[in-house]
Order: sequence, then structure tokens, then C-alpha cells
Amino acid sequence: MSVWDDLVGQQQVVEQLVAAARSARIVLSGGRTSGEEEQATVATAGTTGMTHAWLFTGPPGSGMATAARAFAAALQCTSPDLELGGIPGCGYCEGCHTALIGSHADVESVRTDVLSIGVKETRELVRSASMSPAGGRWQVIILEDSDRLTEGAANVLLKAIEEPAQRTVWLLCAPSVEDALPTIRSRCRLLVLRTPPVAAVADVLVRRDGIEPEMALFAARAAQGHIERARRLALDPAARERRAEVLKLPLRVADLGACLAGAQALVDAATADAKQVAEEVDTRETEELRAALGAAAGVGGRMPRGTAGAMKELEDRQKRRATRTQRDTLDRALIDLSSFYRDVLAVQFGAAGDLSNEEMRAAVERIAAESAPERTLRRMEAVLDCRRALERNVAPLLAVEAMTVALRAG
Repeated sequence: MSVWDDLVGQQQVVEQLVAAARSARIVLSGGRTSGEEEQATVATAGTTGMTHAWLFTGPPGSGMATAARAFAAALQCTSPDLELGGIPGCGYCEGCHTALIGSHADVESVRTDVLSIGVKETRELVRSASMSPAGGRWQVIILEDSDRLTEGAANVLLKAIEEPAQRTVWLLCAPSVEDALPTIRSRCRLLVLRTPPVAAVADVLVRRDGIEPEMALFAARAAQGHIERARRLALDPAARERRAEVLKLPLRVADLGACLAGAQALVDAATADAKQVAEEVDTRETEELRAALGAAAGVGGRMPRGTAGAMKELEDRQKRRATRTQRDTLDRALIDLSSFYRDVLAVQFGAAGDLSNEEMRAAVERIAAESAPERTLRRMEAVLDCRRALERNVAPLLAVEAMTVALRAG
């Protein structure tokens, strides 16, 4: 398996990255000693060549971070087959393997657990990026959540991209071009990933995770191409039940009381989903830190003196992460709700083929028959307004209640 195998339905992007990785090898073997000369070669290598800053964009689940990690591995690839014209990113050499699992000395991957990335964290990252690569190839910095940079942090990053260190490569990920500062995106090569086809996602679930084809197809369709979401839906019955509850909301907005009750149910479902995700990670992190600090054996064993601060810092970070996880989970529920109304609109316009929520076809057809396309569009706009309100830190229950009332009014 190569490092590119996990990039589902992104053949054009893979071709561009492979070409750039090959160009990077030419730069490394060019015998240049001047940093300015080397950077000039990198920056003018053409649209298929190498450059020092990349911006990966695409919808959730398209594989932006996966593409960035694969490219980082290809830049560190040391396969002997490359001398014979092989494709960078073999997947089995030490460079590829360590880059993918996160232990390569010259590859740093950053993903925030909280709502934003501040100036302090960004300055530390820039200092790390200024170091020469330990292996003599490329120093690669993957910033998975570049859209969460504060304005001050983005300006710190801009300075590093404007004056890149020798052989340092920045790989930024964001949902869209608009999520990056114009000054940053103008200095990056843009790669746009698309939502993977349902059939391709289902094939990955069957081939890699051993999921039954029928379940894999359902999960891929329900997740709308989001691979990790599809895997969770296929493997976790509780996740499927909570999603089913979300899709019942359009049927429960008959009056004001039902709207408010439906809003509470939606927020509760998202909170339960987020709590399950957080507990799995928090428990593991806490036990690992306790062991690292030398806690006494046994559950709840006594901690050594002087370690309370470290445990408190971990607890604070977990609380901040829980806030983000809840908002991300609620946003995912709203995307599922939006997909329901998109199915309604498709039926109203006579579109053939499977629906994203095929198991809800009867309900979709009922609502499609009872309303006009204009009303469906207003409902979709109400869902979008709710997502915008959550981005502005409006209280989740208040935002969802306003949405459910708007869904009833249509």
C-alpha cells in the first residue's frame, strides 16, 4: 500500500502532489548550497513543481489532513525504487512510515482541540519551523485547523510564510479558501479536494474495515462522503440511533411546543454524542499522564507531590476541547438535517436516484408533497442560519430553538 491509498476519490490532487514530490527530489539532488538559490528554484518550479506553502481545502470528510500527511510522507520517502522512477510515497520505507504515524523528526502535525489557535502557540510553531531538517530533506509543518487561527496568530504565520526557512514546507488545511487570510492564501498553492463518491467510500469501508457491503453503502450515503463519519455510523449503533433522532425533527415541528421540545432533543442528542467521544479520549489521556507522572498503582492511586498543576492543566484543556467537540457534533447534526431537506427538494424537482437518507424516503416524500420548493429552500436557509449563529457563539439551545420555529413557519 502507498501513502496515497487513503485519499479516496481525489485522483487529480494525488497527481499534483506526486508531481510536486518528484520535483522536490530534483531540488534536493541539485547540489545547490545557497538557501536563496534553493528557495528560488522551489518557488518557480511551475504548477506541477514544489513550493514552500500549500493550502488544502475541501468539505468535511474530503481528506484534507490525510492528503497533507500523505504529501509529507512522500517528501520524506527514501524508497530505493525512486531511483528507478518509482512514485514517491511508497508507504513502507522508514521515511513514509514514521511520517504517517507521527514520529518523524522533520514532520510536525498540529491540530487544535479547542476553539482557536492563539499567538503563543503559533509563535512556538514558527520557531520549530525555523530549524533545519534533521534528516537533511524537508522540515514539514502540517496545520490541520488553519481556519481556527486568531487574527494575531494568522499574522504571525504570515511572516513565516513570507520569509520561509530553508527547506521548510507549510501544509495548511481549511474548509474553504475564504477561511484563510487573503495575504496567506495568496502565498500558498491551492489544492481543492472534493467530496468522495459514495461508492468509493463504501468500498474503503468494506476493504479496509471489513464492514458488510449493505451497511457500508448505508453509512457512506448517510455520511455524505465523510469517511470517518461513515466508519463511525457503520460500527456504532448508538451513533446511528442519534442520527435517526435528528432526522425525525422535520416531522415534529407541528406547533410551538413541539418546536421547543424538538430543539431540546436535538441539542441533547448532540451533547450525548460529544460526551461519548470526549470520554473515550479523556480517559486514555488521564491514565497516560498519571502513569507518566508516577501515580501509585491501581485505579485512583495517589499522585506524587508537585504533579497537581499538570493534572489541572490537562483537565482545563479537556474542558475546552469538550466545548469544541459539542459544537462540532451539533454542527454535524445540522448538516444531517440539511441533507434531509435537500432530499425533499430533490423529490420536489423530480430528481431520480437514491437519496442521501434513503431509509427516510417515505417521510421525505410526504413533506415534499405537503410543501413547495420555495418553502423547502427557506427551511434549508433556517438550518444555515443556525450554523452561523453557533459560529458566533450563540447559546446552542437558543440557536436551535430559533431554527425549529423557522422550520415550522417555513
